[in-house]
Amino acid sequence: MATQAVHKEQPLLSVQDLKIRIQMENGVMNAVDGVDFNIYKGKTLGLVGESGCGKSLTSRSIISINPKECETSGTITYNSDSELALHGMNLLSLKPTGKQIRSIRGRKISMIFQEPMTAFSPMYTIGNQIMEAIRIHQTKNKKEAKKIALEMLSKVGISDQAKRFDQYPHEFSGGMRQRAMISMALSCNPEILIADEPTTALDVTIQAQVLELMKSLQAEFGMAILLVTHDLGIIAEMCDEVAVMYLGRIVEQAPMREIFNNPKHPYTKGLLKSMPRLGGNKSKRLDSIEGSVPMPINMPPMCGFYDRCKDRIEGVCNQQAVPKTAISDQHMVRCFLYTDQREGEAQ
Repeated sequence: MATQAVHKEQPLLSVQDLKIRIQMENGVMNAVDGVDFNIYKGKTLGLVGESGCGKSLTSRSIISINPKECETSGTITYNSDSELALHGMNLLSLKPTGKQIRSIRGRKISMIFQEPMTAFSPMYTIGNQIMEAIRIHQTKNKKEAKKIALEMLSKVGISDQAKRFDQYPHEFSGGMRQRAMISMALSCNPEILIADEPTTALDVTIQAQVLELMKSLQAEFGMAILLVTHDLGIIAEMCDEVAVMYLGRIVEQAPMREIFNNPKHPYTKGLLKSMPRLGGNKSKRLDSIEGSVPMPINMPPMCGFYDRCKDRIEGVCNQQAVPKTAISDQHMVRCFLYTDQREGEAQ
């Protein structure tokens, strides 16, 4: 049974059976429950799903910045291209505040956060905060660090860099703050960039500019990107492969075009039908997925999408855990509609 798209090259980052548990007053929340995916050099993997599906917790676990309440297990294997000492390292085995993970975080694996206004400190200038990452990971020389910071501000399209270097985050517009965040993330030329909803707070024009900027910088630096979003339009624009996440699990994974042209899981189909389309009937209401994502507390072994699914099989989907099924070498789905249980139910 294939669970990943088949690639000839070794993945730069491999996530296997990632689980994140959070102890709540009324039980244990399985926020992330057995997630698997690979990230390849120069490629973009899109992690898509509604809010509350565990996307951000999954991405933040890679660089060990989740809250202390999160009990994390599984393996996140990092195969560094540049340093043999890091090749094949399980990042989850490292101490979150230790020297090894800090040598990777920001230098080899960087992250663009959802809201740069909260990610930047209001007490320090933009230039000071970009320089901090450079001085930690590249050079202690202030003049050299400033030169690199100014070059990065120029690369992300911020004009009058010398003036902007000495300004504070509140003096930047939303689009400029996001560009400054990208410049800080890329200042150390990382191998992997994690982008958590990088365009959520931006208008459509600035959003397009930021996405184009990320694509051009990826082509220049050859980095891999993990793009976390709920916007399928961004997925279509940016990604080579897509992992659809629901209630802490990846329910479907395939190349981008396969997901859009041949979706299998009812949740994936629902997401696609909710998208507005050019040339569509303007008087027709967009489809929606009824209900909301439940809280995964003390969840029994069953399909998490059962209560919202129009194609559910009574006595099957609500009675047992859903196995992974290989539609092809590059297409995996987690749904009883494509297993032997479905055939038995029909008979």
